[in-house]
Amino acid sequence: MGNTTRATRTSPARSALAGYVLRRLGMSVLLLFGVTLVTFTLANLVPGNPIVAALGEGAASNPATVEAYIAKHGLDQPLPVQYFTYLANLFQGNMGVSLRTGQPVATDLQKALPATFEVAIGAIIVSLALGVTLGSIAAYRRGKISDQLVRVLSLIGLSIPTFWMALVSFNFFFLQLRIAPGSGRLSPILSPPPTVTGLYTVDALLAGQWTTFMDALAHLMLPVFVLSLFTIGLLTRFVRTSVLEVLDADYIRAGRAKGLSGSRMLFGYVLRGASLPILTIVGLAFGSLLSGTVLVEAVFAWPGLGTYAFNSATSLDLPGVMGVGLVVGFIYLAINFAVDLLYGVLDPRVRLA
Repeated sequence: MGNTTRATRTSPARSALAGYVLRRLGMSVLLLFGVTLVTFTLANLVPGNPIVAALGEGAASNPATVEAYIAKHGLDQPLPVQYFTYLANLFQGNMGVSLRTGQPVATDLQKALPATFEVAIGAIIVSLALGVTLGSIAAYRRGKISDQLVRVLSLIGLSIPTFWMALVSFNFFFLQLRIAPGSGRLSPILSPPPTVTGLYTVDALLAGQWTTFMDALAHLMLPVFVLSLFTIGLLTRFVRTSVLEVLDADYIRAGRAKGLSGSRMLFGYVLRGASLPILTIVGLAFGSLLSGTVLVEAVFAWPGLGTYAFNSATSLDLPGVMGVGLVVGFIYLAINFAVDLLYGVLDPRVRLA
């Protein structure tokens, strides 16, 4: 009888969660189609002549060559026909050929994405650890000197321009003190580890190459430090606000009245109650780290997505630009989908609404 009752209670909850997941997945698919449409439209509105960029000045002056190029790539078709051709190619994994590198855009992105993921994951881990810790301390010590100090530090982190901090860090820690590697993902004397994930630190660990791992980790330090400063400041202020709201709740006062320990209150009730808004800002911050690393990658010669996007834009490489736009849009959709799923898992009211 007890098992039947538990099964009856669990079944509606599971079906509600499954329905919530399906709804969010369907919305994400529709938004992905919207991303492809926006990417295609903006690429066709870019000023300049992509045919000249693709063929060069000499070949572009030959009408027969230009006509053959237009026919080969379907540029003489109406824009709606070109868009559906673009979609059909995407379904086959064909994102076009880069005019700059001569390689398939998908191949170029497979090389660039792991580099950006590695530095973005490192930055978000550091930001989470410090942001949640500092924000919680500031909330618990509200109005005291430690709270004021944390708020000032977070404001400094939010105010410092990232590109300026990258230049200062590079000059100070590499050029002057020589205590950090200057650029790239690995020292020239070392070879990349066997590719499994594309993340040098992870692949080096999997291969047991400790020297390569330590070198890749050292190269990560400065980019991660620079990228995490703004996010630490943002998370610290957001966590402080969210924790303060939870600390004023009735169930927290009741827990204190029952004599619950501070650590149990913090991890079992306070941070759990503040997790949903924190989760939202973490998702947005991670998406920004993945898509907004252009200047930092340029300073540290980091061969990631930002560098590839910059080079594609400056050389009018439309297939490359469209590929980057599509990948960035997909990243944001994937992060939002993951955050929505965690919302549904952490808060039953969300999936039942």
